[in-house]
Amino acid sequence: MKISLICIGKTDDQHIVQGIEVYTKRLKHYVNFQIVTIPDIKNSKNLTEDQQKEKEAQLLLKNCTNQDYIILLDERGKEYSSVEFSNFLEKQMIASVTHLVFMIGGPYGFDESVYQRANTKISLSRMTFSHQMVRLFFVEQIYRAYTIMRGEPYHHE
Repeated sequence: MKISLICIGKTDDQHIVQGIEVYTKRLKHYVNFQIVTIPDIKNSKNLTEDQQKEKEAQLLLKNCTNQDYIILLDERGKEYSSVEFSNFLEKQMIASVTHLVFMIGGPYGFDESVYQRANTKISLSRMTFSHQMVRLFFVEQIYRAYTIMRGEPYHHE
């Protein structure tokens, strides 16, 4: 199985970039994982929120195929514990999903077209985090999920 994280805009904070690199490197031992960064929309100040979401949607969906299983990171999504999330990933592997695509939207969320294409949505928390922090938290949770699957001592219950 391959896992991709598609997000809008690059991460500027070097501490966050370094953290993401640590977990991305660790993940190479478990799964084919990649982060796809879509550049911020140019001249977004001249666009309404809906126009910006629509442009972002086109770019997000352009990076997907019809066979991809798309999961939105969305505040209204299902919340999982780390063990439950690990079980969710394992079920996708058993179901022979070949490519899981997780998406982080732009500052205003997702366009309706993205919601319609998505297979499901999950929430990391009911709290709001910056889009940059979410990347780090999410990559760490993917790593944690694989260590749980393998019974490795990273996660403690």
